[in-house]
Amino acid sequence: MAAAKSNFLDKVLGRIGRLGAEGLQTVVQRLARERALLETLFKIIEDGVLVVDEGGRVVYFNQAVTKLIGLQSNAEGQHINDILPEVDWKKISRFDKDGGQHVARHEFEVEYPRPRFLRLYAAPLDGEQVGSSGVALILHDATEARQKTFEAVESERVQALTLLAASVAHEIGNPLNALHIHLQLMEREVKKLKAVPSRAGLGSRNRTQVLSSNSDTGEVAAKLEQYLSVAKGEINRLDYIVTQFLQAIRPSPLQLKAVSLNEVVERTLELLRPELDNRGITIKAKLARQLPQTPIDPTQTQQALLNLMKNAMQAMTRGGTLTLQTGENNEAAWVSVGDTGGGIPQEQINRIFEPFYTTKKQGTGLGLMIVQRIVRAHNGGIELDSHVGRGTTFRVWFPLKDKKPRLLEAPISK
Repeated sequence: MAAAKSNFLDKVLGRIGRLGAEGLQTVVQRLARERALLETLFKIIEDGVLVVDEGGRVVYFNQAVTKLIGLQSNAEGQHINDILPEVDWKKISRFDKDGGQHVARHEFEVEYPRPRFLRLYAAPLDGEQVGSSGVALILHDATEARQKTFEAVESERVQALTLLAASVAHEIGNPLNALHIHLQLMEREVKKLKAVPSRAGLGSRNRTQVLSSNSDTGEVAAKLEQYLSVAKGEINRLDYIVTQFLQAIRPSPLQLKAVSLNEVVERTLELLRPELDNRGITIKAKLARQLPQTPIDPTQTQQALLNLMKNAMQAMTRGGTLTLQTGENNEAAWVSVGDTGGGIPQEQINRIFEPFYTTKKQGTGLGLMIVQRIVRAHNGGIELDSHVGRGTTFRVWFPLKDKKPRLLEAPISK
């Protein structure tokens, strides 16, 4: 059964032959108004609308397309694959010719005019009819939705880690403490072995046997000391991992104070200066002369900076340059930590904030997760700029308490 003719154009086409001059004029005026209405709608909607003919050539696009993929005004007549190489035009044109209900869906990322994650929907212009008259392509900016999905997944992962920590941390901490105590007791006994005196009043043969025995005992004691030192080092490392783990997933309430970021940076730098000097690292501090008072938790902010600066130090071999900068804009104060290390490969950048993911041999993979938690608790943000072979820079933003008003630019007189 044929579908009912419900729209204006279908009704007109059914009796076009019986219309006079005035009737045709009325129809044309009505169609012109509807066209103007559609043009206005297409211009104001945020989704991009592209229309291509049966050969894949662009015949129409709205303003949103120019914003989403940087399409120029003279793009009409270009092939869709020249504009969007990610589109599988052969597949789309094939289902267009075959007819039936088909809607192609595709997701991809673009870097120009700025990085975005787009969803593409493609449907034939002639509906279910066999043959080809062109295709309508709808581009939807899903960047924000995708980011929210990532954040929701990450939040669930952190909650799972929190539950794991609550049940396991106590069980790990008690054995570690017991092991540490017993290692200290063993150290005392080893020291007693090393202090065993040689026995006087014995014959030369007996004294020789005692000296030989003492020598063997001293050698055994020295080996035991070495083994104990290794065991204590591993226990301290386990204790550090547990502490880092708890700091990463057990947030502490912020104790906000209005302070200058410069003060926190300078205090953190003083804590690490001996280690920086020992490594032969050059420090470049480019702190803004005047920074507004920013509502931050100085202790937690210092912890975040310590983690970033230690990461920068470990990314460089002996030598290198650590660059610290501060600044502000209308909405936030920021601090950046840059190194001249090997940089982070592109395939690893998306994973560096994941718990337990690390590129270092002895890293816990929790340092950056702690930084991210602290910054998010402040409603701030983190930017990362890394180039392989040149180094990495992290920039952390903290919102200002009193945002500065934006001033309107004075019109330029001609």
